[in-house]
Amino acid sequence: MRTQLKSLAVALILALPAALPTVIWSTPAHAQAASLQAAQANYYKNQVGYDFVKQWVAIPPKRGVMLIDARPAARKFNPGHIMGSVNIPDDRFEQMKDQLPQDKSMLLLYYCEGPECVLSHNSARKAEALGYTNVKVYTNGYPEWVAKGEFAAVAGAYVKKLIDEKASYMLIDSRPKRVADKDGIIPTAINISDSEFDKNTDKLPADKETELIFYCGGLECPLSPNSAAKARKLGYTNVKTYALGHPDWLKLYGTPPAAAAPAAAGAVAGANLKVELGKEKGSVSTAWFERVMKDNPGALLIVDIRDAQEYAAGTIKGAANIPMADLAQKIGSLPADRPIVFICSTGARSGEAYDTAKLLRAELNAYFLDAKVRYAGDGTFSVVH
Repeated sequence: MRTQLKSLAVALILALPAALPTVIWSTPAHAQAASLQAAQANYYKNQVGYDFVKQWVAIPPKRGVMLIDARPAARKFNPGHIMGSVNIPDDRFEQMKDQLPQDKSMLLLYYCEGPECVLSHNSARKAEALGYTNVKVYTNGYPEWVAKGEFAAVAGAYVKKLIDEKASYMLIDSRPKRVADKDGIIPTAINISDSEFDKNTDKLPADKETELIFYCGGLECPLSPNSAAKARKLGYTNVKTYALGHPDWLKLYGTPPAAAAPAAAGAVAGANLKVELGKEKGSVSTAWFERVMKDNPGALLIVDIRDAQEYAAGTIKGAANIPMADLAQKIGSLPADRPIVFICSTGARSGEAYDTAKLLRAELNAYFLDAKVRYAGDGTFSVVH
């Protein structure tokens, strides 16, 4: 009996490896190889390498080509892409195919996240099905592009996200100071013109791992990549460009409301107005506010921080509307030579607006109304005491 049991046990042991699932014997290298093999089965017929793509990426942009990033926007394209490319995610191809050029013979260069990514190959076949005759795929894609030492370009939405989240980064305007002063700069940015870069390296952060994002006047402007290269030579390891730059920012997030623009040249209304402070830091006395709005309303720039629909239902006559969600983007529009009072309906959002304004632009003569306020539809208001 024992001999039979022993023989049975040996037989089971010998049979065990063949009965086990194959995953037990696989390794990360095997899994990666299998993933790559599966991807290769779906590759598009016309593929190109880094050198081919490099010749088409230039300042100013070359004509006759559209470079297309087939990756998702928020998690991939926005934080980093090849300069000059447009984002048409493969899963949104049908909804966004109208962004493709009318000329069906134009060179379309697709890329995505490298050899294991088939999004660019899928999109290339879809473009070919629409009649495009010169379609190619950069198979090694974005990972190889940055590995070759090329700068990652970020999208305006990514810059906005950094601003909104008060992230750790430095945004640098590489345009000449006179241009930046005339046209304005993106909120939170500092101006270090490319021509004066070497004289202003002390303005850069001490931590060489800080994310640095350089921008200038768009894809026709070489100043930001020039400055980015200089920063990299200084040892900064996380250097990017916002290639579309200031023009793109204005297109995406608009110009400030007319009522929030700086006063015209000459005497500035309210420049010599003495402000009476309230109990909370940065707040104004409600009695003083009511008195000024009755006797000299033009002395203050009132910014209603509530949402657009609340503002439309009733606000203080002459108040500008900058919703709290948009304040960081439009903080650069506010004048530094005129008293600004943020208002809302309870004092909560207006206090947050004050904190944001002082954080992003400490030089602003900004305050907030820390009170419950009721607004009528005719421009009048009442403070609830």
